[in-house]
Amino acid sequence: MPRFSAADRSWSDDAVRRIEADGNRSADTHLFAVPLPEEWGVQVYLKDESTHRTGSLKHRLARSLFLFGLVNGWITEGTTIVEASSGSTAVSEAYFAQLLGLPFVAVMTATTSREKIALIEQYGGTCRFVEHASDVYAVAETVARETGGHYMDQFTYAERATDWRGNNNIAESIFDQLSLEPHPLPAWIVVGAGTGGTSATIGRYLRYHRHPTRLAVVDPEGSAFYPAWAHPGSTPGGRPSRIEGIGRPRPEPSFVPSVIDAMIQVPDAASVAAARHLRALTGLHAGPSTGTNLWGVWQLVADLVADGRTGSIVSLMCDSGDRYAATYDDDAWLMRKGLDPAAPAAVLESFFATGRWAHDAP
Repeated sequence: MPRFSAADRSWSDDAVRRIEADGNRSADTHLFAVPLPEEWGVQVYLKDESTHRTGSLKHRLARSLFLFGLVNGWITEGTTIVEASSGSTAVSEAYFAQLLGLPFVAVMTATTSREKIALIEQYGGTCRFVEHASDVYAVAETVARETGGHYMDQFTYAERATDWRGNNNIAESIFDQLSLEPHPLPAWIVVGAGTGGTSATIGRYLRYHRHPTRLAVVDPEGSAFYPAWAHPGSTPGGRPSRIEGIGRPRPEPSFVPSVIDAMIQVPDAASVAAARHLRALTGLHAGPSTGTNLWGVWQLVADLVADGRTGSIVSLMCDSGDRYAATYDDDAWLMRKGLDPAAPAAVLESFFATGRWAHDAP
């Protein structure tokens, strides 16, 4: 006789329905055109992920991770959800945990912005702080074990929790929104890497649909992602990133270097300068990881202009600059961190005046 599981799926069935219903109530995020000189013949677009309910690109990831945990049977009624996060993923996961009536614990470094910590607590989550970024993994595993909970482990599961073929992922949304633009197939899509999940999803989508679009990944200084891509098979070490949300001290399991066409290392001060430049240019107030994206975007734009080619480039506005009022928006805080955006700001000013990227610029 066959044996049957005694597990009742009614709670998890309803949990999946609630998450899907929440997504069904949500509109897509905007794709903004960034104004550039018409004679350049290049269009740049920013997909504004800050308009998600939890204010960042990580809302998509958190939804996918919860659904992944539910359909795998890892999350059940009463499960404590634990995550290692620099802030934005934890904010979004706290929201979905609250939606399902589950306790949530975020393990993060003590340097995480106060604004993100407040948002996690606003959604009913609690924060556990560690001194060093490399400690978050082991501490999160310990908390999950002690509570009998589930460690979401975004760094392992980000690349497999999202359907890269389509199914309303971020890549499919970008191409739908570009369909009526002058260049509906962009020359480049530019993203950063925090887990590696977004770049893996977009890179796989481009290959699956046979698009000519290439994928560029920007990486802050000292991160382990760039050397892992540049030297396949190596396991380089890095240092904790000063740009919240991207860059890691180790290559994460969700990082898939083989789907990336180009990587660009970005100085931390340049990330800050580019985010500030975006606000002056468009009024969009973005966080520093968006600045990292843009530092790469402007170099690729300069390449197109120099070669006399037309086309479009798409990147992401990862989150709002309002989350960093006491940090990256504060000149005194930047000075204490050794970040001076003056020199990269001058590079951007020269680029927009001439359309050429300074050869000695980083």
